[in-house]
Amino acid sequence: MNTNIEVGIALNDHFLVPDTGRRRALLAGMEEVGLDHLTVGDHISFHGGVGFDGFVAATAALTASESLKVLMGVYLAGLRHPMGTARQIATLSQLAPGRLILGVGVAGEDRREVLNMGVDPASRGRRMDETLGLLRRLATGDVIDHSGEFFTLDGASILPAPEVRVPIVIGGGGDVAVRRTVEYGDGWLGMWCSARRYAATHQSIVDGFAAAGREGPAFAGLNIWVGLGEDAASARAALGQQMSSLYNLPPEKFQHISAAGTPDDVADFIAPYVEGGARTITLIPVAESPETAIQLSGQVRDRLTSLVPAS
Repeated sequence: MNTNIEVGIALNDHFLVPDTGRRRALLAGMEEVGLDHLTVGDHISFHGGVGFDGFVAATAALTASESLKVLMGVYLAGLRHPMGTARQIATLSQLAPGRLILGVGVAGEDRREVLNMGVDPASRGRRMDETLGLLRRLATGDVIDHSGEFFTLDGASILPAPEVRVPIVIGGGGDVAVRRTVEYGDGWLGMWCSARRYAATHQSIVDGFAAAGREGPAFAGLNIWVGLGEDAASARAALGQQMSSLYNLPPEKFQHISAAGTPDDVADFIAPYVEGGARTITLIPVAESPETAIQLSGQVRDRLTSLVPAS
């Protein structure tokens, strides 16, 4: 596994604007402060209709920067046909080889989003497993036949196959995420968990890879909401307001799994996750402006990268 600490951010709606110069300026600002990647999400119609397409957002970022990686965290692959997803992966790999990491999730925070895509919520897990198996096979460029519970493929292939294989990392928690990561993934992307739970899940995945005779995992990620500012109380208030608005839950629900305050405060909160194995960290920042978020996130990165010497 990569032992270096990599830190990126999610800019969400601040990045998805029609002003090309604005997008490029934000990415240039990230590069200037040393951030390693941009994370983009994916929702089709979340809590009444909001969202954006993960592959479109990833393409906008990868074609506007020569060096930043993009982590899709997470793409709702179980709501799409794997042939279409495999083609998107291959096409984006032609544009930016080696700079995409595909995080996948089963969806379900909004049951209506799943139903409106024609998917039975009770089948999400099985559908995701079948999808992941097919994505790994299609990534080889081989011709495959498949008859499964959800998909039937007849002499299917996706060419050209990516020259640099796109890592697939599994989002989620609990035993199912461990099992799915060991069977299909290159690593795990944790979110909504304490540092103790993160460390336990990461160790279970490491043990699972060893038991399965697999080398790895190659990726250990963490997505975490953070409020950044000079005053911890105001940073926490702004963070709580933003998260409550998005997830329709009171701010208290998020306090133990999110950080707020100065860059040092945030780095101190994240440090136990690093001790528990996290190496690719995405900050989902709330600050007075995206530029401020980028600057302060760069300071968090400087602090976190000092915890683990570069290999």
